Amino acid sequence: MENKTIERILYKVLRKTGVRRERIKPDASFNDDLNFDQLDWTLFVYYLEGFFKIKLEDQEILDLSFVNDTLKMVSRRTCIGCS
Repeated sequence: MENKTIERILYKVLRKTGVRRERIKPDASFNDDLNFDQLDWTLFVYYLEGFFKIKLEDQEILDLSFVNDTLKMVSRRTCIGCS
């Protein structure tokens, strides 16, 4: 999947969790900048898995600190088997 497509879909996912458009930046921290709480994380993971048709392991979720971390992880996960 192309990076721009991944970025657009990820921004849609973040908007579904209630994050305002102007706050979505690659270097935004989920906890500090976006003020994610447990409910936000639950919704985010639910929509992320649904939109990208992936299943995240607990450790992968714990490794996500910034929006850019998510972009990188989704790029790796959606490109399995790419040549």
